[in-house]
Amino acid sequence: MAFQRIEQNNVVSSWKDALASSFDENTLRTYINVPTNGCFVDDRTSGFTRTQDEIKENLWAIGGERGWYYGNILWKLRGYMDKLFGGVGLRRGRRSPTDIVAGEAIDFWRVLLADKEEGRLLLYAEMKLPGEAWLEFKIENQGDETLLRQTATFRPKGLLGRMYWYSVLPFHFFVFEGMLRNIIKFRA
Repeated sequence: MAFQRIEQNNVVSSWKDALASSFDENTLRTYINVPTNGCFVDDRTSGFTRTQDEIKENLWAIGGERGWYYGNILWKLRGYMDKLFGGVGLRRGRRSPTDIVAGEAIDFWRVLLADKEEGRLLLYAEMKLPGEAWLEFKIENQGDETLLRQTATFRPKGLLGRMYWYSVLPFHFFVFEGMLRNIIKFRA
C-alpha cells in the first residue's frame, strides 16, 4: 500500500520535507524578503513565446529526478561536497515531481515561496555555505514581452564567504545561463 502511494505521488508527508533542526515554523517567514544589502547577485532574464503555464510546469518540476535543467553533474558534485562538510546533500530529492509547497525540501534547497498563479518560486539554500543563498524564479510581463527572471543572491559571511562567491562565479555563467535557457526550452 505504501509503495502504491509513492508510485502515485500520493504521499502526505515524509522525512524528506522535515525542516532542519535549526528552523522553527516562524523562521521561514523572515527569509521571504531576500536581502540586498551586502549581497552578491546574479540576475538573468530571458524572454519566451511559450505559454506561461508551460514555463510554470517546468519550474514546478525542478530538482529531484528531473534535475536542474543544466549542469546536473555540477549540482551533484556540489551535493557531494555539501555532504562531505556535514550538509544535507542532494539525497533528499522531492516530495512530488510536479507539485511544490512552501516549507518543503527540494534537494539541498528549502522552498520559501511557491506561488504558481503569480509564477514565483523562491528557494533558500540549506547546504553548508560561508553565507546564505537564495534562488528565485519569477515570470514577469514587461510591455508586450513575457520574461523569466532567475536571481541568485548570496550574502557572504566574512572573507571566506567573499572568496567562495568569486570561486563559483565562473560556473554561474554557464550553469545559470543554461538553466534559464533550458527551463524555457524543455518539453516534457
